[in-house]
Amino acid sequence: MIDVIGAGTGAPLDPTARAALDAATLVVGGQRHLDAAGLHARVARVVLGPLAPAFDAMAEQLADEHARVVVLASGDPGFFGIVRALAERFGSDALRVWPGVSSVAAAFARVGLPWDDAVVVSAHGRELRTAVNVCRAHPKVAVLTGPGAGPAELGAELVHRADDRTLVVATALGDPEHEHIERVTPPEAAARDWGSAVSVVLCLDESRALSPVRTVAGPSPTPDRWALQETAFAHRDSMITKFEVRALALARIGPRLGDLVWDIGAGCGSVAVECARFGAAAVAVEKSADGIERIRANAAAHGVDVRAVHGAAPTVLSDLLDPDAVFIGGGGRELPAIVKACARRARRTVVVALAALDRVPAVRKALGDAGFSCDGVLLQSSRLAPLPGDVSRLAATNPVFLLWGDRHTAAPCYEGAVH
Repeated sequence: MIDVIGAGTGAPLDPTARAALDAATLVVGGQRHLDAAGLHARVARVVLGPLAPAFDAMAEQLADEHARVVVLASGDPGFFGIVRALAERFGSDALRVWPGVSSVAAAFARVGLPWDDAVVVSAHGRELRTAVNVCRAHPKVAVLTGPGAGPAELGAELVHRADDRTLVVATALGDPEHEHIERVTPPEAAARDWGSAVSVVLCLDESRALSPVRTVAGPSPTPDRWALQETAFAHRDSMITKFEVRALALARIGPRLGDLVWDIGAGCGSVAVECARFGAAAVAVEKSADGIERIRANAAAHGVDVRAVHGAAPTVLSDLLDPDAVFIGGGGRELPAIVKACARRARRTVVVALAALDRVPAVRKALGDAGFSCDGVLLQSSRLAPLPGDVSRLAATNPVFLLWGDRHTAAPCYEGAVH
């Protein structure tokens, strides 16, 4: 049996966990946990670094039926912690877990906020971009930090993309001498050297830090419906992607939590808003100033964050981070160049809506040349429309070509500029 004990965020050990620690023949843990555990002199110790050597030492010790092995971990070891790796190596039946207070729970407690509505994302040993996209899209996020993915790196990524966020940096949680909680802006976080003692970073839109009462914990539920009617958006002269087209476009884009989606030639931003409703970080690129205002108004009306970028594609795209998926709903004569630029950068999918038959071959070629498998349909729909006498007719909408390309190989790394 392996006793896994969570410690280090300020709560005292359970008496039974303390007894297991006192009876241990081998204790595995980080140096600070070993130093603070009050171990007797004769107990064997392994400082936890790479898991494989530590696990091999545990396996050797467990060959003796009288051995008592204890693993010390931070907070709740079953929450983004060592329990997963231990269960994979030794089996869950071999574990007895004594959870402590997780660093996320402790950090939110220190600032007096509930966290049933928070999104928790780990950047420890993982790509930082996912954490950044979640922070851009959601008002309350806890980021578990790691080397190269701490407050400075997170702040640098948010400076020009979510500068309305507040970062709460929790350092050395549970350490009575060194614990420190500090609120900073993304630029302030980016300018500091935080060292290695940061436990967790909370990223907050403080205007929305208290949500209504929740039934299900975690991020907001996915929308109960999508491909909303055009009347759900402010738009000009019917310049909006029709809901039939939007429905298939969303199916091909596949927006999800942690994604970044571009909406190019966004118009009123209906596609960007719908992607944001699914939890993705969304950027809407629009060349008209009044379109930018409509995008912002529509995002606010639907309670989501969409970054509106004023400018013409493909010129402004060099200032954006690489997207997971792209929707292109405008472009005119520049459309082939825009598709080429987007296909060069997209990690997963590019979806293009166009009315002109003459441009279909050029779009297909641009997607194919970028290594995408290309497919598409011509969408022709007729909607019910009222006639006098309480009867209906079918009113045809304009036909639209929807083309999409999916990347089947690893995306090239084009991280773009810093803005």
